[in-house]
Amino acid sequence: MSSSTPVKSRDLLGRVLDIEGESEGSRVAASYYDYETETSWSFRGDSWFHAASTMKVAVLLGLFAAAGRGRFSLSSNLHVRNRFFSVVDAKPFCLEYERDSGSAVYAALGKTMKLVELARHMIVTSNNLATNLLLDLIGVEQVRATLADLGVEGVDVRRGVEDTKAFDAGVNNMVTANGLLSMFRVLQEGRGFPPEDAQRMLEILFQQEYNSGIPAGLPEGARAEARVAHKTGNISTVSHDAGLVFLKNRKPYALSVLTSWEPGASGRPETIARVSSAVYEHLIEAQESFR
Repeated sequence: MSSSTPVKSRDLLGRVLDIEGESEGSRVAASYYDYETETSWSFRGDSWFHAASTMKVAVLLGLFAAAGRGRFSLSSNLHVRNRFFSVVDAKPFCLEYERDSGSAVYAALGKTMKLVELARHMIVTSNNLATNLLLDLIGVEQVRATLADLGVEGVDVRRGVEDTKAFDAGVNNMVTANGLLSMFRVLQEGRGFPPEDAQRMLEILFQQEYNSGIPAGLPEGARAEARVAHKTGNISTVSHDAGLVFLKNRKPYALSVLTSWEPGASGRPETIARVSSAVYEHLIEAQESFR
């Protein structure tokens, strides 16, 4: 556990440990940075977890970085197909519609979609087909190079989604709570991107449709006025959420919550929401003490 917050950071640690202990064997990692009080805190912030769909934020950064270098325009069209190649043996595989989220990209098979439209589906509905199309276009190595150029550590993108052979071989996308946090801090601080591009990415993330994690942890009154730019990630053994929380009359804070579970365990989004609630209460109390 690390902290630069002088106000009851141990109380926050205790709350997170209590939440973890009450969540049927879950393992929790969390990290925040608050722009209002300029304080930070992390618990298991450098512990690695399977990334699930949180890696799509890295693809989003890679897409805008490549467009910024002139490789293509975000308004360019891309042929929509469902055929990709495993990073393990280069043999083709297809995504299963029934296992994916959102239908709009599948409805466009054989046609074209604009890159920015695919980016929106990748984030907002967490569509895997859109993700693999964009990652194929950009290239895994270019996404990794973008993260390195931005100074982002703790995010390891190695393959596309549903590459079963890679999964079986242990070739997985991995993240840490601190790593996810750093990607959202890049967007908030506008590092490495023109301000208009950083804002466009945030606007996509604001449209996230899965809101049972970080947003659900905000008190009802605050939630009604808040804007949360975030990305979730869920597979059978992990459930994550990370993003930026914009509240009324204060600067935003970045928060990342990672959890791992036994397959089939219940209470996954509720655990993230409880950690979000604990962080919110801690930061509001810290803000009052700084006045």
